[in-house]
Amino acid sequence: MDEHRRHIRELRARAMRLPLLPGVYLMHDKTGKIIYIGKAKALKNRVSQYFGSERHHDRKVRQMVANVEYFEYIITDSEFEALVLECSLIKQHTPKYNILLKDDKGYHYIRITREEWPRISQAKQVLDDGATYLGPYVSSWATKESVDETLKIFRLPSCTRRFPQDIKKARPCLNYYIKQCCAPCRGEISCKEYNEIVNEAVEFLRGGSGNSVRTLTERMNEAAEALEFERAARIRDRLEAVKKIRERQKVVAVRVPEQDVIALAQGPSNACFEVFRFQQGRLCDRESFLLSDIGDPKAARAEFLERYYGMRDRIPPRISLDGPAASMELIARWLSEKAGRKVTLSLPQRGEQKELLEMCRSNAAEQVAQSTGRTGRETSALDELARLLGLDKPPAYIESYDISNLAGGENVAGMVVFEDGRPLKSAYRKFSIQSVQGQDDYASMQEVITRRFQEYFRQKDSGEGFGRKPDLILLDGGKGHVAAVRPVLESMGLGDIPLFGMVKDDKHRTRAIALDGGEISIHSHRAAFTLVGAIQEEVHRFAIGYHRQKRRKAVIGSSLLEIPGVGPTRAKALLRHFQTISAIQNADLAELEGAPHMTKPAARAVYAYYHPEEKAALDKESGLMG
Repeated sequence: MDEHRRHIRELRARAMRLPLLPGVYLMHDKTGKIIYIGKAKALKNRVSQYFGSERHHDRKVRQMVANVEYFEYIITDSEFEALVLECSLIKQHTPKYNILLKDDKGYHYIRITREEWPRISQAKQVLDDGATYLGPYVSSWATKESVDETLKIFRLPSCTRRFPQDIKKARPCLNYYIKQCCAPCRGEISCKEYNEIVNEAVEFLRGGSGNSVRTLTERMNEAAEALEFERAARIRDRLEAVKKIRERQKVVAVRVPEQDVIALAQGPSNACFEVFRFQQGRLCDRESFLLSDIGDPKAARAEFLERYYGMRDRIPPRISLDGPAASMELIARWLSEKAGRKVTLSLPQRGEQKELLEMCRSNAAEQVAQSTGRTGRETSALDELARLLGLDKPPAYIESYDISNLAGGENVAGMVVFEDGRPLKSAYRKFSIQSVQGQDDYASMQEVITRRFQEYFRQKDSGEGFGRKPDLILLDGGKGHVAAVRPVLESMGLGDIPLFGMVKDDKHRTRAIALDGGEISIHSHRAAFTLVGAIQEEVHRFAIGYHRQKRRKAVIGSSLLEIPGVGPTRAKALLRHFQTISAIQNADLAELEGAPHMTKPAARAVYAYYHPEEKAALDKESGLMG
């Protein structure tokens, strides 16, 4: 460890000797391999930051710095030249700690087999197999969507059965029963009619929904005039399916003819950039890029833009982002020069563009969820909460606290834990307030937080239970609770833990999130609102449940203390042994005598207290024995 610290100090000393000029820096590991490339407006300031205090670094940067053996740099005439050089060097060296995107863009085709019963499918290359190929298409997503929609509209089979070999050999699959397949396997559709449907499907793929609507309408009318009503009805059904597809396409049609929409969703350990590409006002392609820990979102967006458009020929005139990126003006200039026309980076705050970004972010969240086994809703909620509170990344481990008492009596607190957006009941804890008399919620909360993090320092090596540091603390209360607890955390060296309050309205529902200086409304943030509301309800339920349990035991205990010879210790022992007052009432004398901490006189007293009709007999027996 001392050797590592000495090495970091040496690197910092060298960094402090760098010029205050723009340029590119290259970090190398022990083998000499480049592991990170970055640009800077002032090399000295930027590079020296890496070798300063680790407290200001995220996990990704800490890992990178731990592997740096030495660095080199290249001075440029401007920050813009540094950006261009950085993009070129990253493409050349693909450093481990830069955001690297796999370019899976190739050509894709739609294949129509040439056989008695033709089939339509997606293909990645043209083979010399006699089939007809439509394309090439750049987007694999668009190609797959087109094939899937066509098969559903025209009710063509997507299974692996072969015709006519498999006709009438087995029951049709589910697609037939949900009216998504004409089921040639049933043997009720002729080869001629099947081929007519395939031809219509190919026309749809070649000409689009507009041409298909006109063609199908004409054929439907012709069939009706020829009194072929069954055929007309089948064409009508296909026509309706095409129209539905057109309506669905309108949902993602926008006023801006050509643009890209880019959104970021973060999970506890990974993240996803989603790109929606629009041409002629319609969604024509989408891409998802699942990445490991990305660190600072602003820096990550900038890196993503550089990498993504560094490997794309088409750059639209407008790119909508769901959040700010570092060096936006610089990147916009680079994109404009690369595209040969002005490119605008925008951050929509309302209207159609904002809705598009939300849809894009939901899809990114779904990709993150698929990789973690969580739901897209849970991932979206955590990501939205992080954005709302200004956190670097979604809080994977959230602790929430609530105080419960009645007129200052039986002061208790409850702590609940949500891990990855779900309750972690094994980590719930109860606190009986010890240092506060009367109703003082602020002082009670201070005691609870103090005790909880005293346990953290005792158990932190385990990394479990109290030994785990939360990513976020939510107090059931307003800014007063936050102001009372903040100094406690800071005095324990834990001021970096995000701390907020949960404010309720007059109907006891979550209204806002409180911080030291005010409140953040969360009504317009649906996913975060739902999550925080669930946390607040759960911690309140848990705390008040413990309070009721304590009060019930107190009442029970007080009734036992009325019995001669039964003090607090013996009352607790009886309750622990019999569990309930009812069980004590129903116990016979021998069972009471056999209970822990009980003597025969005490057992007789308890039995007589609950069986007054037998008290005289017990007293007489006790007198004879005496």
